[in-house]
Amino acid sequence: MDSFIDLFSGIGGFHIALKQKGLNCVFASDIDKAASTAYKRNFGLDSHSDICQIGNAEIPQHDILCAGFPCQPFSRSGKRKGLNDDRGRLFYEIVRIAKHHKPMLMILENVRTILTIDNGKIKKEIYKSIKNLGYHLDHVILNASEFGIPQKRERVYFVAIKNDCPLKFASPKPNKKKRYLRDILVKGNHSNLIVNRTDIVIEKHGVQDKALKPIRIGYLNKGGQGERIYSVNGHAITLSADGGGVGHRTGLYYVDNKVRRLHIDEAKQCMGFDKDHIVSDGISGYRQLGNAVIPTMISHIYDNILSST
Repeated sequence: MDSFIDLFSGIGGFHIALKQKGLNCVFASDIDKAASTAYKRNFGLDSHSDICQIGNAEIPQHDILCAGFPCQPFSRSGKRKGLNDDRGRLFYEIVRIAKHHKPMLMILENVRTILTIDNGKIKKEIYKSIKNLGYHLDHVILNASEFGIPQKRERVYFVAIKNDCPLKFASPKPNKKKRYLRDILVKGNHSNLIVNRTDIVIEKHGVQDKALKPIRIGYLNKGGQGERIYSVNGHAITLSADGGGVGHRTGLYYVDNKVRRLHIDEAKQCMGFDKDHIVSDGISGYRQLGNAVIPTMISHIYDNILSST
């Protein structure tokens, strides 16, 4: 295998992982102009296009089809309309392209709730659609916290292998690497990220215990979503594209006796990107990271696709 396509490419999580494995990206597509601008700056490849408007013949032949297809229709924080949502139906664009090009392998990523919403009907439809194309399909739920990424981020990874390919998939084993939010903090006063309010409550001062998960130590207001405060001796909560509340998109953390959101460079590292990886300025950059696929996790998936011969 030496080539792949990157559908719903965002800022390039799949691209980073597979390029590091020596593969060449021959096509990328994302309807979001800002994300595509960042993608081109990082990789020199134009990804700005609506996949629904791209014909099969316009897509080069490839060995691997990669897609972190839109998760909002399946997310707890979304309306969970599933495949009835226009974005959810983009799954069938994957089916269309795979039916025409018949890649050896497909690697897909989404939120774990895609497996259970609508009483499991979405999962059944995914399995049925891909198996009907002539593929064996497996899926695994992995938490990035167990693989050296300082963020609790549970995602489901689908691996589809063409029936006539001598490959098999084994679930990656967590390495439990001891890396914490404290290890990636960016120095500075970060005044624009600090939350100054009179209703901040720190329930657990001086927490020294470390854990490969978020450690909640306080709250503000009523402690709802985006109002909980966490220790830097643990992990970040799941970064989101559109999460609300005071700690929108990153969550709130107690750093040097102050409560603040994460710096963009900290958010990058919580997603397994280097600090020099380019994202858009301001809120758009956080949104792009919240929508991204973690490169490290794709590397683990790829490394566990083994030859059966």
